[in-house]
Formats: sequence, C-alpha cells, structure tokens
Amino acid sequence: MNGPNELGRFLRVRRAALQPEDVGLQGFGVRRVPGLRREELAMLAGVSPTYYSRLEQGLSTNASDAVIASIARALNLTPDEQAHLFNVARPTQANKRRAAVRPDHARTGTLRLINSLHGTPAVIIGRRSEVLGWNALGHRLVAGHLDVVSPSRVPDRPNMTRMLFLDEHTKELYVRWQEEAVRAVASLRVLGGRSPEDPGLTALVGELTVKSPEFCKLWAKHPVERCVSGVKEFRHPEVGDFELNFEVLTPPDDSGHRVLMYTPDHGPGSEALDLLGRGVETTIGTTSRVTR
Repeated sequence: MNGPNELGRFLRVRRAALQPEDVGLQGFGVRRVPGLRREELAMLAGVSPTYYSRLEQGLSTNASDAVIASIARALNLTPDEQAHLFNVARPTQANKRRAAVRPDHARTGTLRLINSLHGTPAVIIGRRSEVLGWNALGHRLVAGHLDVVSPSRVPDRPNMTRMLFLDEHTKELYVRWQEEAVRAVASLRVLGGRSPEDPGLTALVGELTVKSPEFCKLWAKHPVERCVSGVKEFRHPEVGDFELNFEVLTPPDDSGHRVLMYTPDHGPGSEALDLLGRGVETTIGTTSRVTR
C-alpha cells in the first residue's frame, strides 16, 4: 500500500517539519524549502550527506538498525513514529511478520466477550480497520443506520475509516470530526507500515485518496500514531451531544485485531448510553415478538 520509496517520503515529510532551532542549530541564509536541509539532518544523525541523500532517493535500502535509530533521534520521532520508520525501512520483513490477504473473522471468544458487556459499547476491528463484530450497544452508538449483521457479510462489511470519510451519517456523528480524521489516518499509517503489501489496505487507501479530498490531504502529511485511548465527543441523532472515553485493547495473538470499547464519566455520557441501551432492548423485544 505504501508504494515505492515510502521511506524517502516519510523522511522528507518529517525533515520538512523541523526547523533548525528545533534541534539546536542556527539557521543561516534564505531557505528555498521549509525545514532542515539534508546536510543538516545528516550531520545530526552522524552519517554522510551523500548516504542520507541516497536513503531519501530510494537508492540505498540496506541501512543498519543503528543508522535508522540515529536518524529517528535526529528527527525527534515519537516511539510510534520510530517503529513506523523501522517498518518502512524494512518493508519485506514487515510484510512477513504481518502478511494477511484473506478476509478476516473475529474469534468466537472475542465476540462472546463483547456481547457480555451489556452496558459498554464495543467494536472488534480488523487489521484493515474493517468491523469484524460489535455488540448491540456498539452498533447503536457508531452505526445504527447500518444493518446490525453487516460485519458478518464480507463483501459489504463496514470499515471504520471508510465510514469516517465517505459516510455522511458517520461524519455528522463526531463533533470534532477533524480530530477523528487525523486519528484515523495516523492509525492507518501504522497499519500500512506493518503490512506494506496488503492488497486490502492498498485498495482502501486508493479508494479514499480518490473519493475524499480530506483524506488525501491528511495522508500526504504522513501522521503516525497508535491511538489507543482518549475522548470522543458525539452528536448522536437519537440522544444528542455527549462525551465518551475510549480504550483500544489488543488481543495477545498475531491477529492484528483490536477491541474498541467506550465508557462514560458520570453525567451526559452515562445518561446517553442508558437511553441507547433502552433502545437496544426495545429493538430486541420487537424482533422477538415478530419472529414468534
């Protein structure tokens, strides 16, 4: 999904984001382009300017771990960005670790777990940000306009990132949509670094790049972050405005699945989930009466 010379693109974007004063250098003269010059970054990383230029140009693909680590320090990368740098510098190794080309399915035990959480919305997400399952309250919270059994149908399975950028119901669900969009793109970059040859990820990025100008603009900025906790502010069509905390849990296997769970503080969030929960119970009761 990353295309040729993803390493070079990532290095250029991160180098352009740094100013000399950010790394303790004095800037002299007029700069034709923003950010550090290649020679300045090479000096900070302790490599020759020629060698660093070859890395950015995709002409050298066998940099040692020590060199990559040194460049990461020079760029002031976060831990998530450092891990991503190693992945894009070693795309073949990353692909071997994370190769997956078949449609994915949630484990029965994970589905059983989230369905036992009656007061907690929960969604199981696959390695391509596709929805592998949700409990009744999770469905009602994030995609009540979709069929509750849609995650079981692979051809039209919902995808959290696609919905965020292309589904108007989902766009309207988040008060701080721009913040959600940055999170989604940053997470997708992490996934892409781990599985650079995954055709499903490649297709998703291609679709969003063509159909969503907002996605295209954010993707070009190359944000990288594992977004595992925080706060989301909802504007739900049924129960109004409220905030929920979210946590992303990763099962201790190599599936790449994640379990996204939402919990409220006391107040509007708790009241909103209570109201949504009553709606779930009403829907289940109606369905039960119809099928008798």
